[in-house]
Amino acid sequence: MEASYPAVHPVGVPPQFKGAGPPATRMKDLPGSAGTLGGMGIRFGQFAFALTSFSVMITIPDFSSVTAFCFLVAAMVFQCMWSLSMGILDGYAILSGQCLHNSLFVSLFVVGDWVTSTITFSGACATAGITVLIDNDLNRCGPNHCSRLEAAVAMAFLSWIMISLSFFFSFWLLSSRYHFICKSPLQIIL
Repeated sequence: MEASYPAVHPVGVPPQFKGAGPPATRMKDLPGSAGTLGGMGIRFGQFAFALTSFSVMITIPDFSSVTAFCFLVAAMVFQCMWSLSMGILDGYAILSGQCLHNSLFVSLFVVGDWVTSTITFSGACATAGITVLIDNDLNRCGPNHCSRLEAAVAMAFLSWIMISLSFFFSFWLLSSRYHFICKSPLQIIL
């Protein structure tokens, strides 16, 4: 009787180098987080609402006579710059396939969104308070363009809601340590 004997062929194992592990893989992205289409949409939504609020405020001829109105204009300029720059960064990350979920970038997003949302909210609240004073208490809404002021305040609050969403998504990433699976910031920039 002829029996077959299994043949064992050695397989070469690739050498393991110190510090080299499996390539970093991305976990499923949180929708709305940095570097995703949802995040870029939220950023450009913030920009659109802030730009609309700014545009409405500067069409009012005497807005610079009230400090709260000037503060809202300054807050909306800051909001526009922050949201547009972060939206462009999100777009770059999407087009190049880079991951923005590392500790340096996520910390920057959290602090920047927190500061920007605080400034936007305080500017919108101050302007809303002055608008209510002019409209309800002084009954001088006609010459002071209350409908435009109310529209600017509404757009500022919508911008604040959008920046708050970005803050919460970024804070969620930072607190969950979900972002440490990407390359270092220098590899992303270079």
